[in-house]
Amino acid sequence: MMKFVLIIVLLFGFGACQQPPERNCSAFRTGEYSFTTTIDGEKKTTTFRRTKDIEVDYFEGHQDTSSIRWINDCEYVLKNMSPKNKAEEKSIHIKILTTSDSSYTFEYNAIGDKRKFKGTAYKIH
Repeated sequence: MMKFVLIIVLLFGFGACQQPPERNCSAFRTGEYSFTTTIDGEKKTTTFRRTKDIEVDYFEGHQDTSSIRWINDCEYVLKNMSPKNKAEEKSIHIKILTTSDSSYTFEYNAIGDKRKFKGTAYKIH
């Protein structure tokens, strides 16, 4: 029993020494990005350009513009400025989880929807 307790203490001790993931969210507030996801078994890529107040998405020849409301350095809400249906009327909450020099990993969901999805956006320029 004592060995078991010692092992648990050591595991927690080593785990506590790990560096937290890098999160330099302010470096990704603006810019041009690419994001690939799988839809119905097929990989689809969207690109988007974000300024201080607006994000313009380009997907399969279509363009959508959304307003941005920053909650804090790492979280923001997108609201489609010209929704074409009920689904597009829902705002999207995005939370940046980790960053690197050229990408960030994020979690997103439609506000009111409990399902959350993850993705990685890569800086184009």
